[in-house]
Amino acid sequence: MAWNEPGGGQRDPWGRGTGGGKGPDLEAWLKRLRQRLGNFRGGGAGGVGTIIVALLLAWLLFDSWAVINASQVGVVTRFGAYDRTLPPGFHFVLPRPIETVRKVDMTSVRSVSDKMQMLTKDENIVQVDFNIQYQVNNAEQYLFSMQDPDEAVRQAAEASVRRVVGASTMDTILSGEGAAMVAATQQSLQQLLNSYNTGITITEVNFQNISPPAEVKAAFDDVNRAREDKQRIEDEAKAYASKILPEARGNVARIVASAQAYEITREVRAQGDSQRFLAMLKEYRAAPAVTRKRLWLETIEQVMAANTKVVDEGTGRNLIYLPLPHSGGAPAPATPTALLPGVALNCRRPRPAAARRRCRKARFRSARPAARREVSHEQAHPHRHRRVAGAARLQQHVHRAPGSVGIAAAVRAHRAQ
Repeated sequence: MAWNEPGGGQRDPWGRGTGGGKGPDLEAWLKRLRQRLGNFRGGGAGGVGTIIVALLLAWLLFDSWAVINASQVGVVTRFGAYDRTLPPGFHFVLPRPIETVRKVDMTSVRSVSDKMQMLTKDENIVQVDFNIQYQVNNAEQYLFSMQDPDEAVRQAAEASVRRVVGASTMDTILSGEGAAMVAATQQSLQQLLNSYNTGITITEVNFQNISPPAEVKAAFDDVNRAREDKQRIEDEAKAYASKILPEARGNVARIVASAQAYEITREVRAQGDSQRFLAMLKEYRAAPAVTRKRLWLETIEQVMAANTKVVDEGTGRNLIYLPLPHSGGAPAPATPTALLPGVALNCRRPRPAAARRRCRKARFRSARPAARREVSHEQAHPHRHRRVAGAARLQQHVHRAPGSVGIAAAVRAHRAQ
């Protein structure tokens, strides 16, 4: 509700009602104001001076101290001209407008970004997106050498990037040689800013995107893929070479060591054989026959030591045992035993002592029953001795008969006699 609306109690803007429903008494209000001003002037010149001194003290108290943070410096200007630079801390300065302090942050990193199309050395167009990061190294130059530091850095960066891109071909730019371009751009940009006394240090240059125009991007992508495949194959070949070369060197070292060991072994063995031959020659000259026999026996023993069966083709023959008749009864059963042609017992060649003993035992066991049978028959039946002799002659015919001649042919030859 407004102060002068009906029912508002005739209140004035300062919250006091006039009462009685009458309008505001302006004359009374002006009278009270004049009385108050009169009381103030009644204090004399001393009251006004006190107020002025208080105002000056307040002005000096609040405008004569400068607080500089640890990451800042303060640039003091006196009547608009550079006067001095304040380090971090508390400093007394003249109040404004005599001296003015402008604080500059020396540690913060500022950034400028832009993108544009540029012409390469081989007259191709490439789009470059770059980002420049910088810090202030001289507050005085930073404040007074340029009006807009960010715009100055952006324009200088554009000029430097154009210079670097214009000196490079499209293949070089798109081949991934970004590090060289970054270094060249940063060096050129820093030199340009130093020539303008900007008080700026470039901390980092980034090429966020370097690409050809959309019309030819597909062709350049194919070229980049081929280049990447080439690099991948080269890396795989290097990895394979780094793996296979140590293995090959190890195999070479192993083969060389084996050859050297074989050489030493053969040399030592040849020396031993030579010494043994010379010693054997001495024995042979002393007793030739004994030495030859001993060498033959040693050789046969070495050859026959690893054999389980021996075939003597020179003494092999067929051996047939015929049953001899007993008196007054059926003939005694006999098991014919035949030795195939070219097969003989393993006791005809020299063998080790243990093998010879086994052969003798086997020969004794095979011959002992027949000898006992013959002796007992001759002693018991002396009148049949002629039959035994005839059977022996029959066996001789069988022994002399070739392998294809049967028992019947041997009997016919015996009867013919």
